[in-house]
Amino acid sequence: MYSTNELPFDNSFVTSLSEKTFFQRITPTPLQSTHLVSFNPRAAALIDLSPAEQYRAEFIKAFSGQSPLTRMDPIAMVYSGHQFGSYNPQLGDGRGLLLGEVLNKQQERWDIHLKGAGLTPFSRDGDGRAVLRSTIREYLGSEALYHLGIPSTRGLCIFGSDEAVYREKVESGAALIRLAQSHIRFGTFEYFYYTQQHDALKKLADYVIQRHFSDAIEQESPYVYFFHQVIRKTAELVAKWQAFGFAHGVMNTDNMSIIGETFDFGPFGFLDNFDASYICNHSDYQGRYAFNQQPSIAYWNCSCLGQTLLPFAQAEDIKSTLSKFPDYFFQHYDALIKKKLGFFEKKTTDESLITDLFQLLQDQQPDYTLFFRYLSDYQPYQEPKKLKTLFHDTKQFDEWITRYATRLLTEKTSEQKRVSIMKSVNPKYILRNYLAQIAIEKAEQEDFGEIDKLLKILSHPFDEQPEFEAYAKQAPEWSKAIQISCSS
Repeated sequence: MYSTNELPFDNSFVTSLSEKTFFQRITPTPLQSTHLVSFNPRAAALIDLSPAEQYRAEFIKAFSGQSPLTRMDPIAMVYSGHQFGSYNPQLGDGRGLLLGEVLNKQQERWDIHLKGAGLTPFSRDGDGRAVLRSTIREYLGSEALYHLGIPSTRGLCIFGSDEAVYREKVESGAALIRLAQSHIRFGTFEYFYYTQQHDALKKLADYVIQRHFSDAIEQESPYVYFFHQVIRKTAELVAKWQAFGFAHGVMNTDNMSIIGETFDFGPFGFLDNFDASYICNHSDYQGRYAFNQQPSIAYWNCSCLGQTLLPFAQAEDIKSTLSKFPDYFFQHYDALIKKKLGFFEKKTTDESLITDLFQLLQDQQPDYTLFFRYLSDYQPYQEPKKLKTLFHDTKQFDEWITRYATRLLTEKTSEQKRVSIMKSVNPKYILRNYLAQIAIEKAEQEDFGEIDKLLKILSHPFDEQPEFEAYAKQAPEWSKAIQISCSS
């Protein structure tokens, strides 16, 4: 394991692409009285960083931006993007800096990104800061998704401070160290396309292909092949979001990762009671990014990316590649839902059974996560007592569960194996908004223990963990009043 000073930085973005065109070198502006709030040893292992480093002053100074290592070379990256459907020509890292890239011992490349690093040339009207509330949410949210098997950036650590930051109210300034295998966005491509910097756009595309999609190099149409891979990865990502009940909240093109990871956490939320039209961002007045709109928005965002590749690819090739998105999404989503239901053999009745299930869920809005978890333990024709507690109209539920029991009895898979597989895709623990809120409120009183406890629980979401049973309960009534906005 490496110490902080031993980390092998290899900053390919800086060495491959030109300053002022693609990025600006920036020295971080450290927060006042920085202290470590939480450290994630599982994320640290990705860059072979010793967990003992969290106790060393060198680590805190280097990663909080007080004294960056000379090999870090911090930069703010430029990009643009479609925000709530409208194109914004000038965005960029307004409060985050790419400190550098580390090559681990498996030769995997990881970006080290400091979120809340102060003003940059792209800050616009912002203050370049993050707050404790939002850093805790992203830190826990990214880890929750990763351990559910959903591609995501990772949270290495949170730094707190005594610095006041103004949002809807005065809050404590904080910073997050985010790890990702890329910080390039759909909006990065859009910036160079719409400013008609096609030479720079080609350099960007070639860099992304070399770094992330190297098998495209040998293809007859490398840019079309690259686009095809992005389409597939994005479709599969959103299929996982839908299956696990995750709402991103702000699917602007500048928040879409080119490698198909969940990226830029803001007003995200997991479904408590099922509602297909759930809107987790109280600033999304039109419901553009509602839960049930995510697949179509992802498709639309991919079309925006495809537009930027027209200088290097035939329009018909881009169009035909884009048309594959729905099939990739539905194939992956259908497979996940059938696995969640314990259906391993293809039956003609499955589609109507699944359609009627989601109508039942929409009509009665039971807890989405608990429904599938309880269903994992269901045995045909036994009284489903736990499941029934989730429904107010048991007649509608009884009709569906009777059909479901009949369907299960046609499976050749053993009961024990079915339950085991279902529990591997139906989590017991998710990051409910109220759990994050409790951790935030405790942290604001300088009690950081709840963050670390949630980090531990969420790293094993499919396990029973009986000592943490209280964290698997339905959300309390007061949690419905929690409002999450873009500043979150």
